[in-house]
Amino acid sequence: MTANDTADQPRESRAIDAAKQAAGEAAAALVHSGMRLGLGTGSTADWATRAVGRRLATGEIHDIIAVPTSTATERLASALGIPLATLAVVPELDLAIDGADEIDPSIDLIKGLGAALLREKIVARAAARFVVVADGSKVVDRLGMRAPLPVAIVPFAWQTHLRAIRALGAEPALRLRPDGDAVVTDDQLLILDCRFAAGIADGAGVERALRERPGIVATGLFLGLADTAFIATADGVTVRTRTR
Repeated sequence: MTANDTADQPRESRAIDAAKQAAGEAAAALVHSGMRLGLGTGSTADWATRAVGRRLATGEIHDIIAVPTSTATERLASALGIPLATLAVVPELDLAIDGADEIDPSIDLIKGLGAALLREKIVARAAARFVVVADGSKVVDRLGMRAPLPVAIVPFAWQTHLRAIRALGAEPALRLRPDGDAVVTDDQLLILDCRFAAGIADGAGVERALRERPGIVATGLFLGLADTAFIATADGVTVRTRTR
């Protein structure tokens, strides 16, 4: 982002971007030399990746290796000179940093509006510590109140899941690109965006019911995974810690 780009943005948009940057940089401060790191996908997670790249370039940290959660994050990290690997080479990570589309009071999450939910969940589970970065607009009292729940599915017979999802109280819609074609993830999956009119009362039950269906590969419910959230507002960055 250039100075002119920033100047042309509405004031509210600039404030949100500044909050995202503050949250990302606060989480990136947790990274130290020798770490095996998971790098998330999305606008706020990108700020953390940029901060890690800057700290590497200045020599503040060294000898890290990172696993990206998407091809977009892989391109950004490579451009910043961050050494990359896969979980096949580095199966256990010290820390993963990622964004969220919703964060509830227990630091349970909805993720996946960036279409990287499967890899994000795999990387989060491979990490000894999973940290979330977000601006204050992502905080909700109940998951599903603002964002739809993304569900990643194999293309074959994807329509067969619609009735079952409606039975859970949601209205599913196939995610489409602006040209009208279906969004296809890095793993060649489709995405159903499932809206719950009153939010998700039983996240564990919804997760269980969806994952029992052959063809549903992952949901955007990240339950019990994150232990810390860095949430930025105009007043600064607030750190929330999961109560075990």
